Amino acid sequence: MQYLVDAYEHRVAYKEKKKLLAPLPISDDMKATITSSKREWGTNWCQQYSILFCRGLKERRHDYLSWMRITQVIATSIILGLLWWHSDPTTPKGLQDQQAGLLFFIAVFWGFFPVFTAIFTFPQERAMLNKERAADMYKLSAYFLARTTSDLPLDLFLPVIFMVIVYFMAGLKASAMRFFLSMLTVFLSIIAAQGLGLAIGATLLDIKKATTLASVTVMTFMLAGGFFVKRVPPFISWLRYLSFNYHTYRLLLKVQYDPVPDILMTSVPLDNGVTEVGALVAMIIGYRVLAYLSLRRVKASNG
Repeated sequence: MQYLVDAYEHRVAYKEKKKLLAPLPISDDMKATITSSKREWGTNWCQQYSILFCRGLKERRHDYLSWMRITQVIATSIILGLLWWHSDPTTPKGLQDQQAGLLFFIAVFWGFFPVFTAIFTFPQERAMLNKERAADMYKLSAYFLARTTSDLPLDLFLPVIFMVIVYFMAGLKASAMRFFLSMLTVFLSIIAAQGLGLAIGATLLDIKKATTLASVTVMTFMLAGGFFVKRVPPFISWLRYLSFNYHTYRLLLKVQYDPVPDILMTSVPLDNGVTEVGALVAMIIGYRVLAYLSLRRVKASNG
């Protein structure tokens, strides 16, 4: 028996291993499929987007519309409404000390809230994205656009509740046009802030690092905006133009008090509001382009 084992190891085993290690012949069609950069997708781009949009809407509606988050927003809005209960904007002093402070808080609150919600998006979905992309289930562009647009209906629900409560409890201008313009301003701020969170999360893909960077960035934008320091040094004052809080606050003042009183013009000079809207739209697009390019870079490095 030992003789047969030794004979197999010296004569047969080596030849069998050599056959197993030898490369298999590949046809020309298979070579073209493997080396081609063009992938075969099971569905077209529109179908991929539609499926991913519906999936994202179903997955995140429970997080966005959880009782904890709804309670947080309603409680905050009621507290603000009580603190600024029927505030009097008829005198310049009352306007500066009361309603201007409320508008500033609205701009800050709906700047912080979406950033730290959006930061977790891509770091938490990184493993799933890599697995599904490796199986060629969908294009990255379809996933990214579906992921960002499926949040929009949910992003509008809580701010509407917030603004309805605060607006009428605080006694802001009782005008349907001013209310809807204020709501639109807050909505633009939310989408811009969300874009910043997506960009930071997609670039770092680490929740702790992303949270730290977002905290520093948002605080820098707020402080450089001139809300707390009236005379910001020129070498850092340019940062205010990158701040969505700054542009949102200016737009809210413009919507509520047109023309804006001189007591507010000294610290917050305003024009017709086109500059602020353009800046927010540019942030909405720019931050999302940065997030998409960051995801493509991660995909390329993994590949």
